[in-house]
Amino acid sequence: MIPLADLAVVAGCAAGAALVAGAAGLGLLHLLRGRPVAVQLAVVAGATVLATVAGVVVITLMMMISEHDRNVALTVVLVAGLVGLGVSLLLGRRLTAANRVLVEAVRADPYRVPDRRLPAELAELARELAAAYDRLAAGRAREQALETSRRELVAWVSHDLRTPLAGLRAMAEALEDEVVADAETVHRYHHRIRIEADRLAGMVDDLFELARIHAGALRLSRQRVGLDDLVADAVAGVEPLARAGGVRITGAAAPGLPLEVDAAELGRALRNLVVNAIRHTPGDGTVEIRAEDAGDGMARVSVTDACGGIPEADLPRVFEVAFRGESARTPGGGAGLGLAIARGIVEAHAGEIGVANTGPGCRFVIRLPLAGG
Repeated sequence: MIPLADLAVVAGCAAGAALVAGAAGLGLLHLLRGRPVAVQLAVVAGATVLATVAGVVVITLMMMISEHDRNVALTVVLVAGLVGLGVSLLLGRRLTAANRVLVEAVRADPYRVPDRRLPAELAELARELAAAYDRLAAGRAREQALETSRRELVAWVSHDLRTPLAGLRAMAEALEDEVVADAETVHRYHHRIRIEADRLAGMVDDLFELARIHAGALRLSRQRVGLDDLVADAVAGVEPLARAGGVRITGAAAPGLPLEVDAAELGRALRNLVVNAIRHTPGDGTVEIRAEDAGDGMARVSVTDACGGIPEADLPRVFEVAFRGESARTPGGGAGLGLAIARGIVEAHAGEIGVANTGPGCRFVIRLPLAGG
C-alpha cells in the first residue's frame, strides 16, 4: 500500500503540471478569443491533452517503473489525446457549418428559420431572430401606416380648413366693402360666420385631442359613474342632429353598471360614435344604442346604424387617423378624426373598441371594465 505522504507528493506534482498546462491553454484562448469556435475548441482539446500528458510524465518519472512501462503509458495517453483533439476539431467544423447556415439565413430577405437541424443553442437563437424579425416587420408596417395616416390627415385637414376659411374671407370682404347692406343679408352673413368659426374651432379641438392621445398626455380624471347616465347624456346631446336628419335614435342601458372613468372624455367618445352613425344613416333610418353587462367583468356599449355597411377591406382601417374610405358608407366625418379619438379614449380607459357589419349597417362595440364593489 502506498503511503499517504507519497500519494500527496504525487498528486501535488501532477496537479502542478496540469495547472501549468491549463494556464497556458487559458492564455492562448484569451489571445484567440476573436477566432472561430473551431480554433478555440482545438485549443481546449490541446490544453486538455497537454495537461494529461504532463501529469503522466511527472508521475512516471517519480515512480520506479521500467522504461518500457513508461513508454507504454505515455503512448496510450498521447494516442487518447490525439483522438480527443480530432473529435474536437470535427465538432468545431460542425459548429462552424451550422453557424454559417444561420448567417446565410440572416442575410437572406426575408429571414426564415433554417430547415437544417442546428445545435440547441443555435436553434434557439434562430427562433429568437425570427421573432425579432417579425417584430421589426410589424413595427415597420405600423410606421408606414402612421406615415400614410399623417399624410392623409394633413391633406384632409388642409382641404377642410380651406373651404370654411375661403367662405369666411369672402363674407368678411363683402361686409367690409359694404357689398351687402340690407339687414337680413348682413344678419345671415354674421350667422354663417359664427357657424364656420364653430366648425373650425371643433376641428382644432379634435386635432389637439388627438395630439394629446398620441403623445400619451391624455390625463383622465376618473370618477364613479353609471353607464346608463353616460348613454342618456350621449343620446340627449345628439337628438337635435338626429331630428334634423330625420333619423330615429333609441337608447337602452341596463341600470346599475358602475364605471371608474373620466365622464367627459368617455362621453366624447360615445358622442363621436353616435354622431358618425347619425350622419351616415339615411332619413327614416334608426340608430340604436345599447349598454349591458358583458358577463366577464366588462360592460358593453354598442352603436348600431343603417349606413349600408363598410367594405370588408376597410374594416381594419376604420379607426385610423384621417381614414374615410367610401364617405357615403363609412361612418366617419370631418377630417376623419372622430373614430380615431374614440379609440384613443377607450384604450386610455383600458377598454376595447371594434366594428363589424350587421344587418343594414354596422355596429360599433365598446368594452370597458366594470368598477369594483
